[in-house]
Amino acid sequence: MRLHSLRCIDMTAAEEVSSGHDFTEAHFDNVFIGISGLIGAGKSTLAKALGETLKLPVYYEPVIDNVYLEDFYKDMKKYAFPLQIFLLNKRFKQQQQIIWGGQGGVLDRTIYEDGVFARMLRDSGHMDERDYRTYMELFQNMSNFMQKPNIIVHLDVSPEESFRRISMRSRDCESGIPLEYLKALHAAYEVFIKDISRVIPVIRVDYSKFRTAEEMAQVVKTEYAKIANIRTVTFSDRCLVSTSPTGSPEKKKLKASEEAADETLEKTKLVFDGSADDSLEKTAVGGC
Repeated sequence: MRLHSLRCIDMTAAEEVSSGHDFTEAHFDNVFIGISGLIGAGKSTLAKALGETLKLPVYYEPVIDNVYLEDFYKDMKKYAFPLQIFLLNKRFKQQQQIIWGGQGGVLDRTIYEDGVFARMLRDSGHMDERDYRTYMELFQNMSNFMQKPNIIVHLDVSPEESFRRISMRSRDCESGIPLEYLKALHAAYEVFIKDISRVIPVIRVDYSKFRTAEEMAQVVKTEYAKIANIRTVTFSDRCLVSTSPTGSPEKKKLKASEEAADETLEKTKLVFDGSADDSLEKTAVGGC
């Protein structure tokens, strides 16, 4: 998904309505949280729990009233484009409810993830290039009226674990999802997380085991308070010295300055054993 499609709306009457959240402080009144992850990762369950714990309204992915979903899993090529348009319309409506409601909220899937599915469907041959370009142009036009979440919580599970959880919950409309589809989707999500984290802070959680609402609410609060995408750059005669938010210097050639921009990516993987790690990318697995 192109970054220019993620532009936030300018300061308008709509933004003034939803400006109850003070963006200069890391507190959770009227905060807008998006949850992302593979099918079956546990997004809806977590969204409900976080909404109750943080006293925020919850907006669920349209599954029960999705008139295309069952047909899509039976014939992806035929129904890929109408399904994507249907979902884009529903998620845009949720975006507007959050903006005009002024109370923040928790989304159990972000509107930006629709681009992940569309790209994957195109790459797998289930959506032709013409339909993909039409969809992306519509998305980019609609993005002018969207509000970015304050934070995205990404639930990281393997395709195999996603497949197992889908089988466990036994939804009829999902019974035909193949493992290969989930593998392709997982690869597309890796690209998405790298891309979206340039403009929206991402907390990446190893979700191979479910966590309680209290655990997740606490770590989301803690990690959100720590997030700062600040880089310090000084110039010398021979090289560019870049200091990350943790203070660790990285020396790069001036001709590689474009690549240095990519290093602004900040992704956080959470630790559930209570230990602290101040490095830019924190990696651990909850082993409880």
